[in-house]
Amino acid sequence: MADGGWVRGGRVRVTVLVFASYAEALGRDEIAVDLASGATVADCVAAVRRETGERVPPAPLMAVNRRYARPDHVLAEGDEVALVPPVAGG
Repeated sequence: MADGGWVRGGRVRVTVLVFASYAEALGRDEIAVDLASGATVADCVAAVRRETGERVPPAPLMAVNRRYARPDHVLAEGDEVALVPPVAGG
């Protein structure tokens, strides 16, 4: 049970959304990730990279709960982390 955004046992679960080329490379568009309390967006990206054979770059553009976030942003239980691939225009 969550309490103030933290999960008992010192863990948080976040949902990672991946789009476009990242989703194609991973064969899915959503990943559930369990992290230690106090984990950051950078920790989350590292966990995704470990789980997926490093098919996501080490420093993609990231958003938490639909707002762009820095790598040092601390995550809370239930956060939605989006890994946004580069876009090209013309």
